[in-house]
Amino acid sequence: MSNESTSGARFSLPQVSNPPDYAAKLAAVEQRHTESGAAAHEPELTAPVVADSASPAGALRNAIIGALRGVFDPELPVNIYDLGLIYAIDIADNNDVAIKMTLTAPACPVAGEMPGMAQRAAERVPGIGRVKVNLVWDPPWTRENLSDAALLQLGLL
Repeated sequence: MSNESTSGARFSLPQVSNPPDYAAKLAAVEQRHTESGAAAHEPELTAPVVADSASPAGALRNAIIGALRGVFDPELPVNIYDLGLIYAIDIADNNDVAIKMTLTAPACPVAGEMPGMAQRAAERVPGIGRVKVNLVWDPPWTRENLSDAALLQLGLL
């Protein structure tokens, strides 16, 4: 697969498939993070997953993250959360949700569609109020935003 960057240069994306031992490799990565005391990599602006998922806000936030993990970038076999496109998920007292997200590049061919895809996914979560998705470009997305799961799936880990 070949695409054109914003500078007009051509670049190639590797053809990626899930290796048969994907779950084992992911478990090993998560174990390494647990043993080292490091948290799973998330973009700097992404709020941490609420540890107390028994609380209503924690359970709702985790359900939203699960829904967002069901939305995949059409050009890459990775979901938008693990790609690091979700910078923040804010939940108001009335369960209205504001999601701050970015794209891999301003010239992304799905720039007009991806925020709507994220909004529709979050709206399907039971107990959600209104959902607003704001597309931001600052800070710009970089490869550093990729989670370990995304790095593994793309063959970069």
